[in-house]
Amino acid sequence: KPMLVSKLVVVVLCCVHWCNTKIKYRKEPWRKMQVRKVNWHYALKRLELVPYMLEEAPYQILEVTYDGKHKVEQGNELTPTQVKNIPEVKYIANPNEFYTLCMTDPDAPSRLDPKFREWHHWLVGNIPGHNVSAGETLSEYVGSGPPKGTGLHRYVFLVYKQPGKLKFDEPRLTNRSGDHRGKFSIRKFAAKYNLGDPIGGNVYQAQWDDYVPTLYKQLEGK
Repeated sequence: KPMLVSKLVVVVLCCVHWCNTKIKYRKEPWRKMQVRKVNWHYALKRLELVPYMLEEAPYQILEVTYDGKHKVEQGNELTPTQVKNIPEVKYIANPNEFYTLCMTDPDAPSRLDPKFREWHHWLVGNIPGHNVSAGETLSEYVGSGPPKGTGLHRYVFLVYKQPGKLKFDEPRLTNRSGDHRGKFSIRKFAAKYNLGDPIGGNVYQAQWDDYVPTLYKQLEGK
């Protein structure tokens, strides 16, 4: 009998350990997700994007990665050199619906004197689900080019779910010119096409580095 009791105790302890492990495994991703969301809300307020540019934090945090290694992380600092190429943007989407993606800088030419606010860097509409490359490019991607001495600029990515496939009347902009990119308002653009609030977002900061003059030459068509 003592032997039987010992075996039962071992079985019970193993079951308890297994259950605790399963519970911990299930809770851990949830906890990390909640912490990330709290950090996301805090980051947008700390960067003064809520409530000045956005009513509230979008519920989804976009996964934005440059060259497979430089990640946008809720206000982290990246360099113009690191963000010169088109990033990969991932988000949860319905493949049967259409979305709009925007990247915009509210700090043009500087955060202290944003007289050209906003200067939009990228605008893609009619994206089927999360397939950004299959969307309709309204403004080709232009990397960060903050003027020297203007400090950190905020670069905001936003995704909106469209009410359906849309006909956009904006001029199509190439990445060989900076014309028609300033004095943009993503809020007004969203209101014009009944996009509602953004469903996802992310943000990084950048300041001048020695790649910026090269970008300026590109925008001059050189």
